[in-house]
Amino acid sequence: MMWNEKYEAMPREELEQVQLERLQATLHRVERNVAFYRQAFGAHDVRTDDVRELSDLSLLPFTTKDDLRRSYPYDLFAVPLRDVVRIQSTSGTTGTPVVVGYTRNDLKSWAECVARVLAAGGMTEHDVVQVAFTYGLFSGGFGLHAGAERIGASVIPASTGSLEKQVRIMKDFKTTALACTPSYALAIAAAAEEMGITPADLHVKTGYFGAEPWSEGLRTLLEEKLGITALDNYGLTEVLGPGVSFECGQKSGLHVNEDCFILEVVHPLTGKPVPDGQEGELVLTTISKEGFPMIRYRTGDLGSVSRGPCQCGRTFARMTRVRGRIDDMIILGAVKVFPSQVEEIVTGEKDLSPHFLIVLDRQDGIDQMTVTVETAGPETAESAGAHLSRRIEAVLGVTCRVELVGPGSLARAGEGKTRRVVDKRRI
Repeated sequence: MMWNEKYEAMPREELEQVQLERLQATLHRVERNVAFYRQAFGAHDVRTDDVRELSDLSLLPFTTKDDLRRSYPYDLFAVPLRDVVRIQSTSGTTGTPVVVGYTRNDLKSWAECVARVLAAGGMTEHDVVQVAFTYGLFSGGFGLHAGAERIGASVIPASTGSLEKQVRIMKDFKTTALACTPSYALAIAAAAEEMGITPADLHVKTGYFGAEPWSEGLRTLLEEKLGITALDNYGLTEVLGPGVSFECGQKSGLHVNEDCFILEVVHPLTGKPVPDGQEGELVLTTISKEGFPMIRYRTGDLGSVSRGPCQCGRTFARMTRVRGRIDDMIILGAVKVFPSQVEEIVTGEKDLSPHFLIVLDRQDGIDQMTVTVETAGPETAESAGAHLSRRIEAVLGVTCRVELVGPGSLARAGEGKTRRVVDKRRI
């Protein structure tokens, strides 16, 4: 189902003209109102009038997370603070947080983008959606909430907290859609199982999951344990929050809301554009935001893009599911591994729980990787660990030690994203 067919199914030629016009207007706005961009454009000897077609976007400099942190808190706002009606930020767990501002029009546009996400999964005004993202400075909860209200669905702002309470709400309030991180959904599913509640006791039919990379194996597991269709959606606070791109029922890539964003894919080291279909770093430019526009923001996320039509009828470009961030990449010797790749293998092991933790260490100058995995039950044999070790080596080319621990030994998803890696090499 499409929420806004005018844009979602717009012919590519018309869509690209909309993008160009909105891009040019955004560039003039930031050059006039944001000192950072005025100086950055001048330093690269480029003027906004030089951007006459979409390909000219590559003439402009990138914006990085460090640029945003140096501009803390308000230096990148493109409107006076009196016109900002919402302020949110990133967590700042690895440094100064990024503070973003939204005007009234920005909030309307945000709700529109998220309404498309939810409609693509079949949500209507007859649904009851349980939003189990944190409500606070993190943008996830408010974004999904506003999009569901835009559609007219009944919204339960459950936030995070007691897993038993989440299950009780889901059962008693007859929740039909769940929105949260995939790891938190897995924890909810486990809690329901412990409470003796099966998918047949619930009304939930669709899960809208995002905010962390997750594998196809975890998708399959969530669909089995909750009896749902699990869909991915992508966004980040720096450019909006949830609502940048989303899966439809075809599950063949995430449709980018291209009337609001321009997506580029560049080589992580050179910054040069890579061909469609080739993996690189995702770069996003906002073309409809007033309060906090972003020009060529380097997200640090890895993916690729394709521009062929989807069977659902949408003409938006589709990006692959993000399999990791550049700074999440584990480098062991000459081998590069992402936690989501390990997750894919772990979730395929029927004798083991999907809960795992990667611990990196260095002994005698040699990097070591240990994967700690919970057993599915007390009857799990030690051979399951040896089998997992062989599978990881065969698929990823990494020799690792597998440590089996009892059910419930590893920390579950809480209010933030699940911690998958502990790197003792940095300690």
